[in-house]
Amino acid sequence: MDFQPPAEPAVFHAPLRYQFEALLDEHRSLLHDSLNGLTEEQARRSLVASKTTLLGLVKHATVVEKVWFDEAITCRSRTEIGIPDTPDESFDLDDSDTIALVQGAYAQTCAASRRATAELTLDDLVRGNRRGPLPLRWVYLHTLRELAQHCGHADILREQILSATTRRD
Repeated sequence: MDFQPPAEPAVFHAPLRYQFEALLDEHRSLLHDSLNGLTEEQARRSLVASKTTLLGLVKHATVVEKVWFDEAITCRSRTEIGIPDTPDESFDLDDSDTIALVQGAYAQTCAASRRATAELTLDDLVRGNRRGPLPLRWVYLHTLRELAQHCGHADILREQILSATTRRD
């Protein structure tokens, strides 16, 4: 992703909407870029008991974006959008999932998320979530929380993968 986080002092006093979007984009970029420089095998490497892999995290984040910025805003069903019914399924990888394709899909989905919210205010209600109507502000906060958690997961997985490579050299 070609996102460059703004200098922090510029964000400190910016309007709240800009602050939310800057932090979302920063975390989107960090998660996207967690796959940079890895081999396909490294990106798929399973290091924990769950389905979580670096490639799976980015694929899951693509689904998260579609749930919160497509389903919740457009009220389209998950079937219409083409996403799994459960979060656990969103980590599933198939043979066609490559770093380039998963990163590309994520970047496109993040761009679509930005377009979907461009005309909304933080107080506008989105009505397509199972929890009922929610203000866009809550959607931003929830998504930011989830992306922050996954960036932490990605940092740890990437560190494990790269340290294993370093030890073999």
